[in-house]
Amino acid sequence: MTITRRLAVAGLAAASLAFTVGQAFSQAPKEIRVDYATYNPVSLVLKDSGILEKALAADGITVRWVLSAGSNKALEFLNAGSIDFGSTAGAAALIGKINGNPIKSIYVYSRPEWTALVTGAKSDITKVSDLKGKRVAVTRGTDPHIFLVRALTDAKLTEKDVKLVLLQHADGRLALERGDVDAWAGLDPLMAAAEVESGAKLFHRKAADNTWGVLNVREAFAKDNPTLVRKVLAAYEEARAYSLANPAELKKTLVAYTKLSDAVIERQLTRTELTHSAIGQAQADTIIAAGLALKEAGVLPATTDVKAVVDDLLDRRFAATN
Repeated sequence: MTITRRLAVAGLAAASLAFTVGQAFSQAPKEIRVDYATYNPVSLVLKDSGILEKALAADGITVRWVLSAGSNKALEFLNAGSIDFGSTAGAAALIGKINGNPIKSIYVYSRPEWTALVTGAKSDITKVSDLKGKRVAVTRGTDPHIFLVRALTDAKLTEKDVKLVLLQHADGRLALERGDVDAWAGLDPLMAAAEVESGAKLFHRKAADNTWGVLNVREAFAKDNPTLVRKVLAAYEEARAYSLANPAELKKTLVAYTKLSDAVIERQLTRTELTHSAIGQAQADTIIAAGLALKEAGVLPATTDVKAVVDDLLDRRFAATN
């Protein structure tokens, strides 16, 4: 090979390498989009603390915070690519995955009892079977909706036996208090507010049917940016540790975001456990149980392989050690 040819080949190799490196740098995000939600208290602490912004500052990456009003909204945003990380219930993430939402569940932000079936202070509804023919407010695609379906199944009823009124969580609470519906599949902290402020009754509770609060990431984002995903989860861990060590500050943060009273937030926090973060078998078992119940109720197709979908949904590569 002549010197001229060698130089030409070397030049092409250098140009190729430069293009590859340049392409990698061009693909590195300059901004990540992370949701925050009142049903995810750790996300509020993370947002207020600036922990994530500090962690990403050296990489020149900024953070854009997007409010999720419910699991359904977080899933919509993830599916549309409007956010990179979104907070949902585990079972809601399962339904999203079955419906083709390209997400991975990578972290546990809480183990809550955040949903129950709620009725008004003067209602004569005392059990799930009393809902037959009644109007029930619910937000489709969320843990309260899944909880309602499972409760109806246990009572030998289906969604066809009640009149579903599809509303976002806050509107569901208002509809109950106005008397527009007979019951509501509630979600904290709005459920706690209804209890404390208007005497609403939680007539059906079953903590085991509340699925875990999980943080999801877009599959493509996780594939392209595994190091960045780990940085986000490290920041989440710092915020979770702070929340556990400073319960008064956690309560203060929730009060500020929700504009609800100390008594309401205190009620919510008594039903919210923040001592877990690693996603693993415990979450898989709970989500599978919910999926099988939904399959039995006819909400999911009979051909759905729930376990296979859950195995694909949960990504344990990023799991913390606890």
